[in-house]
This record gives sequence, C-alpha cells and structure tokens, in this order.
Amino acid sequence: MGVLSDDLRARAEELASRYPVRRSALLPLLYLVQAEQGHVTDEGMHEVAELLDLTTAEVEAVATFYTMFKKAPAGRWLVSVCTNVSCALAGAREVYDRAVADAGEGSREVTTDGLFTVEEVECLGACDQAPVVQVNYCSYARVDPDAVGELIEALRRGEVPEPVAGPKPVEHAATARILAGLGDERG
Repeated sequence: MGVLSDDLRARAEELASRYPVRRSALLPLLYLVQAEQGHVTDEGMHEVAELLDLTTAEVEAVATFYTMFKKAPAGRWLVSVCTNVSCALAGAREVYDRAVADAGEGSREVTTDGLFTVEEVECLGACDQAPVVQVNYCSYARVDPDAVGELIEALRRGEVPEPVAGPKPVEHAATARILAGLGDERG
C-alpha cells in the first residue's frame, strides 16, 4: 500500500502535469507527502521517485537539503527561532530557550500533546526585524522571551496571533497542503 491514497495519487499526477519537466514537481510532491504523513518518510520519498521517474536517492537528496521537509514527526505548530548573527545579537538565544521551556517536554522533537516542535534555524531573511520567530513559516518580528511565551500560550489556547505580514499560520499539515499546491482550506 502506498503512502498516497488513490485520490491523492491522482492529485499528485495532476500536480506533476503542470510542469513541462515532471521532476520540477518534486518540491510540491514532497509537501504532499508531508501533509499526508506529518513528515517525509522513506516510503513517501520512494513513492515520489516512482511518480516522477527519479531514483529514491535523487528525491532524498532534495528532501534532506531543504530544512522545511521534516524527516521526523513535527508538532501541529512548528516554532522556528532564528539564531543567526543579527538575531543572536538581539537576544535570540534567550527567545529560543524560552520557547523550548514554554512549549513543554520534548519540544525539540514533538511535545507529548503533539502541539509543538521548536527548532533553531539559520537566517530567515528578516535581519532588520531581529529576533525573528516563525510559526509554520509565518514570521513574527522583534520577538523577546516574553513575547514568544505569549505566542506559545496563545497557540495552546487555539488563538493564532497575526504575523507581521500575510495570513495567520495554519496547522503544519495544512501548511504543507498549501505548499503542495492543493489550496488553502480557509478559502
């Protein structure tokens, strides 16, 4: 049995058909697998390779290069804290430590309630807004330790704060569906 249901496999074929070269659908299909499984598994990479007539090694090379593809389960809310130079100078280490503590036990992988994964990341490209925190790839600017604590508590209550720009983040699996090209369930 494959990772993708018959319906999702048909959607994957449709996604691949949008590109003049099928291999160009690799990123969207990895997001599709991540949306379906919560992370990119070996089985998912093998299925994507079959769909695109690639080797599993070619797919794995891409999946492991890009940090947005998770090789292990992630929480509903992926909290990414930039600790690169600009953010570090503005106190990102304290923000990261507070995020880990407030998210709860196991937050560097997945908290026991499945809500959070906290990760330390390289530059998020918003150095003028340091320290920067992302929740499911939506940015929050000039976040101090108290603000990240408030952000995590709001998410725990189901209240998603407005990011600095763009729409509010949706749960990690829904984010992967959007990035796969399957649309936004919010309309």
